This record gives sequence, structure tokens and C-alpha cells, in this order.
Amino acid sequence: MPKISIIPREEKFFDLIELSAKNMVSTAQELDELVNNWADVDNKVARIADLEHEGDSIAHQIINLLHRTFVTPFDREDIALLAHTMDDVTDFIHSAADFMFIYKTGRPGERAKELAGIIVLAAKEVALAVPHLRHKSEMKQVIVHCVEINRLENMADVAFRAALGELFTDSKDMANIIKWREIYEHMETATDRCEDVANVLEGVALKNA
Repeated sequence: MPKISIIPREEKFFDLIELSAKNMVSTAQELDELVNNWADVDNKVARIADLEHEGDSIAHQIINLLHRTFVTPFDREDIALLAHTMDDVTDFIHSAADFMFIYKTGRPGERAKELAGIIVLAAKEVALAVPHLRHKSEMKQVIVHCVEINRLENMADVAFRAALGELFTDSKDMANIIKWREIYEHMETATDRCEDVANVLEGVALKNA
């Protein structure tokens, strides 16, 4: 006999979305810890990989629940897009950390630390925003956090351009330039994906306010 869940499916969607956001914050914090305390690198990168896999699992659970649910708390397309974009954030965080390890870059500089810090702040804003989706009366709060995520993404763009400029100015080692350019691109893309999440959240908030 199949198991019968006593938790309404609508609540499950919100629970999984919030779990994904928390996982995103944990992944970002692990990256921040990695770049600021460059020791035990292999184990730290392994933890980030585990969190990225957890993010994949949560995204799959959301999509599977979509396939089994007739009535959803908001548009099906928005739920699917939210699941995928949040998962993308952890993917790019993992890529940045993984390439630091694979390329044996050595201790990251101040720009990597700056970008990692911005990623943490943006992820935290997502985690603060998503619980408000449960209540139509709180949709305006979602937009407040989306505005802050957009501001942080702009900060990341500035930091990214500065990082590239310094990289090509300060280093004559072409291999090092290529390595760090790719890592910076992954970090900056993580903030871009946070902005993508914010755009989805803002759309949901405006449709359901």
C-alpha cells in the first residue's frame, strides 16, 4: 500500500524551496571559508561538492513534486525556473572552488575574498526572501530582498572587472592569468545566477501580491 503523506503538497514546495536556499547559503559560506582560510583545501572543496550534490537532489525533488501535483502554490514554470536557478548558484560556487583545487592556484587574493563575501550576502538575501512566498500579504518583502540582490550583483560586477584588471596588470604568468580569470568568471556568474533567482522571485511576488 503506498505511503500517504500528511504534509500538504503546497507546504512541501515551500519547504523544499527554503531548503534549497539554506543549502545555497551553506555552500557560499564554505567558499568564503575556503578563500579566507587557505588550509585543509581538499576537505573544504569536498564539503562544497557534497553541498552541490545536495542542491541537485533538492532541485530534483522539486521537479518530481511538480510532476505529481495538479494544483501548485504559484505558476509551475516559475517553480521549475526557481529550482533550476537556485541550483545553478551552487553549481558555479562549486566550480570556482573545484578549479582552485584542480589548478593548484595557491592562496587566493583580496578580490577572490571580496567576490566570495558578496556571494554569501546575495545567497543570504535569497534565503531571507523565500519564506515570504508562503503569504500573499508578505510579497512586498520579497521585492525588498530582490532589490538588494540586484545591488549586490552590481557590486560583484565592479569587483570582477577590478579583479581582471589587476590580474593582467600585476601578473606576467600567463598560466596564472588563465586560471584566475576562469575562477573569477565562475564566482561572478554565481552572483549573476543570484540575480536570476531574484528576477524569478520578483515575478512571483508581482503576480501574487
